[in-house]
Amino acid sequence: MKEGPSIAAVAALIGDPARANMLGALMAGRALTAGELAREAGVSAPTASGHLARLGQAGLVLVEAQGRHRYFRLSGPDVAHVLEGLMGLAARTGRLRTRPGPRDPALRRARTCWDHMAGEWAVRLYEAFLADGRLAAAAGQVSLTAAGRSFFRAEGIDVAALETTRRPLCRACLDWSERRPHLGGGLGRAILDHAVARHWVRPTAESRALAVTPPGLAALRRWAANADKPLPATIAATGP
Repeated sequence: MKEGPSIAAVAALIGDPARANMLGALMAGRALTAGELAREAGVSAPTASGHLARLGQAGLVLVEAQGRHRYFRLSGPDVAHVLEGLMGLAARTGRLRTRPGPRDPALRRARTCWDHMAGEWAVRLYEAFLADGRLAAAAGQVSLTAAGRSFFRAEGIDVAALETTRRPLCRACLDWSERRPHLGGGLGRAILDHAVARHWVRPTAESRALAVTPPGLAALRRWAANADKPLPATIAATGP
C-alpha cells in the first residue's frame, strides 16, 4: 500500500506483546501510571517507559501530569474500536490464549469497551433495543427512535444533552467475545454511566470486567424484557 495512511507502522506498534497488553489495560477507560502498565505488560519500568514513549509519539496514548505522577490513557475511542476489532479477529481466527484465566468468564459477561459496556449483557441490550424499536438500523447506521428517546428520557438519561456534542449518539461496535454488535457512541457511554451510578454494575480493580449486582440484574432484565429471544443462561448477577 504505497498511498494513504501507514497501516503497517501502527500495526507494528500494536503488535508488540507488551504494548498490546498496555493498550488492553487502558481499554477500561481509566488512566494508569507507567508502573501499573509495566505490571500489566510484565516488563521493567524502564522498558515500559520506552514503550509508552513510542505509543505517545504515534498518537495512540495521551499522558497527563498530576503532581509527581503521570497518567496514561487511550487517545480516543477510535483506538479502542481498533483494539476491540483486533480482539474479535483474533478470536474468530483461533488466536486465543492457551491458558485463559479465571477472569475470562467475567469479561465475557460484562466489561468496559473504553467508555461503554461490552460483553453478553451489552449485546443482549442492543438486540433488545433493536427488536422493540428503541433503536433502528439501516445501511450500516444506528439511530435512536422516538420510542427510544422516550424510554431513555424516562430512565433519567438526558438524550438532548448527548445530541449537543460532536460525538455520534449511537454506534454499533463489534463485540470481540460475542462477535455481534453492542452499542457505542454517546448513548452507549451514558448507559454505562447510568448503570454505574445506580450500582447496577460495579467496575473491578483487576480487569475490565463489570460485576453485575442483584439490583442490576433485575434492572437489566427489565431493559431487555421486550426482546424476542430468551436470556442466555450464562447471564447472571456476579456482584453483591
